[in-house]
Amino acid sequence: MNPHKGRTGFDRIIHALHHSAHGLRAAFTGESAFRQEVLLAFVLAPLALWVAGDWKELALLMGSLLLVLIVELLNSGIEAAIDRISYEQHELSKRAKDMGSAAVLIALVLCGLVWCLALWERFA
Repeated sequence: MNPHKGRTGFDRIIHALHHSAHGLRAAFTGESAFRQEVLLAFVLAPLALWVAGDWKELALLMGSLLLVLIVELLNSGIEAAIDRISYEQHELSKRAKDMGSAAVLIALVLCGLVWCLALWERFA
């Protein structure tokens, strides 16, 4: 049995929030791509309130921004785990890191597409 899985109820929630805060802090201080994407989200989030015509469009605009941040966090976690194992060049390590990077790219493309379509509908 895992000794780190014994918490339940409110105690588990508090500890999970604590670990999540540490993860966000680590990503923000250690990953320049995450900082850039957070800055982009802070610029675009208020703009989404103006661009969106209804709550569905707002959800799509905000959701696409949050998806980029989520995928970047997962990519950073993959990179950290690979680096923890070894800094040695290995094809499987490269493949894992490249796939994580590709996931971020796809999330960014989706975000850009959602925003372009919303702007098109707003101004066309």
